[in-house]
Amino acid sequence: MPLKGVIFDWDGVVINSALLHEKSWEVLAKELALKLPPNHFKLGFGKRNEIIIPEILKWTKNPDECQKWGNRKEEIYRELAEIEGIPILQGIKPFLISLQNASIPCAIGTSTEKANLELAFKQLKIGSFFSGSVCSEDVSKGKPDPEVFIKAAKFINQTPQTCVVIEDSTHGIEAAKNGRMKAVGLATTRSKNELYQKGADLVLSNPSDLNISLLELLFTS
Repeated sequence: MPLKGVIFDWDGVVINSALLHEKSWEVLAKELALKLPPNHFKLGFGKRNEIIIPEILKWTKNPDECQKWGNRKEEIYRELAEIEGIPILQGIKPFLISLQNASIPCAIGTSTEKANLELAFKQLKIGSFFSGSVCSEDVSKGKPDPEVFIKAAKFINQTPQTCVVIEDSTHGIEAAKNGRMKAVGLATTRSKNELYQKGADLVLSNPSDLNISLLELLFTS
């Protein structure tokens, strides 16, 4: 079964947004006069705010407050991103160009908000490489549930079994495998060992190591 499509996570795979997200949580905590627990950012990276706020930060379990504070956190992120700029990860654009030249369709499956994605597209001019995107607003279940990736596969008119997901988070790798997709980990925010432990078919150090031949090999083994 050949490679027919590639689905990208966003933060930590296409863009290097970790510092902006970490800063935005710090600003929000200061605004609310609340404390951030140790290691909160690593534990929450890639998860949806409605999970992070009650389960990791333990600020509140009130759904309305979770939504309000989560929305504010994303507003802060965009404010910081407008000022500081959103850095693209080195090597990702050449890989996107190679996929486009090979007529392999791409989509995005992410826990981030659509407004964050649109801001990055505006700054980085890379939106044309993707046939569609599935964001936090588009799903009812977050990773490791595979809903986000299954919907992304539909955007590019492919079955999950013919797609490769590129992820940097452990629960993202789990989501890809739960959706019966090939999973390639990028060790940009987690260690190679952590990603392999969650079932990654291949783990690379950074996006510069990505190439189509490597992905195609996943379907021959």
